[in-house]
Amino acid sequence: VSVCLSVCPPQRVREYTLTVQAADLDGEGLTTTALAVIEIADINDNAPEFDPKTYEVAVPENAAGREVARLAVTDLDEPNTPAWRAVYSILRGNEGGAFAITTDPASNEGVLRTAKGLDYEAKKQFVLHVAVTNEAPFTVKLPTATATVTVNVEDVNEAPVFEPPVQLARVPEDVPPGQTLASCTARDPDTAQGQRIKYLVGHDPAGWLAVHPENGLITARDHLDRESPFAKNSTYTAVLLAVDDGSPPTTGTGTLLLTLLDVNDHGPEAEPRDITICNRSPQPQVLTITDRDLPPNTGPFRAELSHGSGDSWAVEVGDKDDTVTLRLVAPLEPELYSVYLRLFDRPGKAQLTVITARVCDCEGPVQSCPQRSQPATGLPFVLAALGALLALLLILLLLLLFVRRRKVTKEPLLLPEDDTRDNIFYYGEEGGGEEDQDYDLRQLHRGLDARPDVLLRNDVAPTLLPAPQYQPRPANPDDIGTFIEENLKAADTDPTAPPYDSLLV
Repeated sequence: VSVCLSVCPPQRVREYTLTVQAADLDGEGLTTTALAVIEIADINDNAPEFDPKTYEVAVPENAAGREVARLAVTDLDEPNTPAWRAVYSILRGNEGGAFAITTDPASNEGVLRTAKGLDYEAKKQFVLHVAVTNEAPFTVKLPTATATVTVNVEDVNEAPVFEPPVQLARVPEDVPPGQTLASCTARDPDTAQGQRIKYLVGHDPAGWLAVHPENGLITARDHLDRESPFAKNSTYTAVLLAVDDGSPPTTGTGTLLLTLLDVNDHGPEAEPRDITICNRSPQPQVLTITDRDLPPNTGPFRAELSHGSGDSWAVEVGDKDDTVTLRLVAPLEPELYSVYLRLFDRPGKAQLTVITARVCDCEGPVQSCPQRSQPATGLPFVLAALGALLALLLILLLLLLFVRRRKVTKEPLLLPEDDTRDNIFYYGEEGGGEEDQDYDLRQLHRGLDARPDVLLRNDVAPTLLPAPQYQPRPANPDDIGTFIEENLKAADTDPTAPPYDSLLV
């Protein structure tokens, strides 16, 4: 079986099934047949062609990885074979590497994307020449198809850019509020729009900074502190913002690294501030010296005692200049004491530390802190109990005097026989007759209705008498009787007390 090109059908036929007959005697004898199946193997003898050959698209600037266009091709070779699958490349127009093109395996289209963000202010248009071939090489000499893609870059409002993006500054930590620390500058990439930039403080954890909205000058709004927890390794980090007036507005960010130079604003301190020590053969107490400043504003340190603490205590700085030893040099009663320790650093900055010392009734190292004697601890309780008992006795005595006074019989001011008021009848006997049963109660109002008018005078000052002096409660219980007698006399002569009869109303 041979191939005859002149009579072969078109390429679309994938296989041929032939029936072959063989005969002897020059075809006059016996015959037999066989079946021959011939599969046609495709070769890359057709070049892919673009359809269409020109494209024009628009892409916004700064859009990296954005799909720009899809380029379609036709290929007469067998689909899904190396002779059909397309391979795209950009011949010209992509010198800066702003675009990339790949093959869609499903549709065999060329997918053109932006490899990085485009800049409208730098270049407004790109003209790309794209070529297409196959995975398999051409078996015959064929022309390579090309297409032209015109990409127009669209202008968008870009955020301002700080120059430099990280601003470094070094200032002393004791600068006064209002002093200029640094300045920041931001550039608007949209040069053609002529936008204005406003500066703001974005992140200021300690609230130390302020920035001028127009010129970007950074000033101290509050006192800086290198030892603040907001400063890490003597560096304070803040974020600044630059906002344009575009539509919509965009915001750029910059970083300020403020290095705070140390000043001697902290004196040395001793830790711990609570100690326990025995009052007999006491062991020295070793305290640690801490200074939050940096050299040379630290050691060597010097220590002294103040406020009379040197009478019972002695202090000495250790050899390594990082500890101070406190010694009890005079016997003290078991109690809490305040030891006033003043430490000086190398430049002379002093800091007073108050050490609370619990002195215990023991010897040598402190194992426990017993009290010296039980009476010492029970004395306040005994005094309180005696005071409460005396107060209770005083209350009972006053109550008895009050009850006794209430039982005294007071003679009436007018005898019943001499009572001449109208319509008031006196009955000495129990009960009564018809006269007291039929008494008209309206007669009682006559006295109230006929009362004379009282003239009020405002031209005479009242006479003020001195108030009596009452004695305080005595500390000695034996003087309680004298205390009650004198206070009763003072109460009897008190002009501010109400009259006796008023108690009966």
